[in-house]
Amino acid sequence: MAATADSLLERLASDPRRAGLFLDFDGVLAPIVPRPEDAALPDESDDELRRLAERYALVAIVSGRAGDDVRSRVGVDGIVYVGTHGLELTPDAERWRTTLAAFAAAAPWPSSQTELKGLAVSFHYRDRADEHDAIRELDAIADDARERGLVARFGRRILEVLPPVDANKGTAVRRLLAEHGLRRALAAGDDTTDIDSFRALDGLELAVRVAVASPESPLLL
Repeated sequence: MAATADSLLERLASDPRRAGLFLDFDGVLAPIVPRPEDAALPDESDDELRRLAERYALVAIVSGRAGDDVRSRVGVDGIVYVGTHGLELTPDAERWRTTLAAFAAAAPWPSSQTELKGLAVSFHYRDRADEHDAIRELDAIADDARERGLVARFGRRILEVLPPVDANKGTAVRRLLAEHGLRRALAAGDDTTDIDSFRALDGLELAVRVAVASPESPLLL
C-alpha cells in the first residue's frame, strides 16, 4: 500500500536531525506578486522557518533569485541560501556574467521587466495585457539567446536566459545532500525549475515532494 502524504511527513518529522528541507522562495515561502522586487516573506513564514532551522539538519532555500537577494528578504540565520537555480555553486558559470549583462542590455524588452541576476537574466511578462503577443516577442529573444550559445527556458510568466552550464536546482540539492550526508529530504516548489529539485531526491531513503499549485502553475508540475 502506497504511503500517504501525511505518513511521509510524519516519518520525516520523527527524526529531523537526519533530514533536509529544500524550499523555493517565490510561490512557496512568499506569495507571487506583480513586481518581483516587491516580494516579501510573510510573518508566519518567518516564524516557521526559524522553527525548522532549529530542528532539521539542513534547511536550504534554493531559488531562481540571486542568493544575496533571497538572504536579504528572509534574514533567518542557520539557513543555506542558494541562488540562480544552483548556478552559484558552480564555478564554471562565473565567466558568463559579462555576456549575460550585455545580452540583457541589448534585448528588445522593457528594462522595467528585465531582471539581471548576475548569472541569469529574467524577462518578465506578468504585467503584459496580451500574453500571446508577449510570448511571441520572447520567443525571438529566446532564439537569439540560443544562437549565442546560451540557455533559454520559459517558466511561470517568465523567460530565463542562463549560461550553458550543467547546473540547476537539482544539482544544488544533490550537492548539499552529499555534503551533509543526508538520506531523507523534502523539496517544495511551484515552477518547472523545481522539478529538478524533485528529481534530485530519487533514490533517497525517504523523499517528500510538495508541488504548490496555482491557476498559472505549469502543467508539468
